[in-house]
Amino acid sequence: MKLHDLRPAPGAHKAKTRVGRGISAGKGKTAGRGTKGQKARAGGTIPAWFEGGQTPLHQRLPKLRGFRNAFRIEYEVVNLGDIARLVELGVLESGELPGAAGKATATGKTAKAAPVTVNQEILRAAGLVRTLDRPLKVLGGGELATALFVVADAYSASARAKIEAAGGTANVIEATGTTTPAIGLAPAAIAIPVAEPEAPAPEPEAPVTQPEAPAPVAEPEPKAKARAAAKAKPAAEAPALEAEGQGQGGREGQAGG
Repeated sequence: MKLHDLRPAPGAHKAKTRVGRGISAGKGKTAGRGTKGQKARAGGTIPAWFEGGQTPLHQRLPKLRGFRNAFRIEYEVVNLGDIARLVELGVLESGELPGAAGKATATGKTAKAAPVTVNQEILRAAGLVRTLDRPLKVLGGGELATALFVVADAYSASARAKIEAAGGTANVIEATGTTTPAIGLAPAAIAIPVAEPEAPAPEPEAPVTQPEAPAPVAEPEPKAKARAAAKAKPAAEAPALEAEGQGQGGREGQAGG
């Protein structure tokens, strides 16, 4: 075997068909394009969506129909059956109330295991929820036999009924972002409202009193007597003046006579 003896495997290379090389070549004259027509011409390609000139399918179908609700809420949904499957696998474990589960407490009662806490963060870590940006809604698909303490934004009617029938609790997250304290949640995840301090009551204003008028000062007794005598003196002089006038008038009459 030498270098010039090497040949490719049979069928690996196929010779290009040479068209337009005469009638005897087998691909002469029309070169395999048939007779006249659009496809027989150079550059006569037709788009795949062309329908011969009739109204295309994308124009025949109705469009701009229906209604899109601008206020529709997109939920992250999870079924109770998927949560129950994780509980059975041990991915979601329940805590314990005071005292070991199954043992008698100081009161003589047997301690019960706390319900399994389920919220969006726990489900995200378990892989049942893809994102925390959307609100969480729990659906009633599947069966549930374990008590759950679920904190979510919404529930279907069947999901709420199954959770309560299994001895669990379904809590709804309020609009302010606060929820009922959940067992097993970190204290930082529970928002506790802080009451604002009350403003002090205003002090009553003191009543404004008007100053009393000064009492009249009594005059000394000698001055009072002198003032009374001065008032009585003109009254005593009046009859004397009248009598004097009458006397002068009589004298004038006699002198005239």
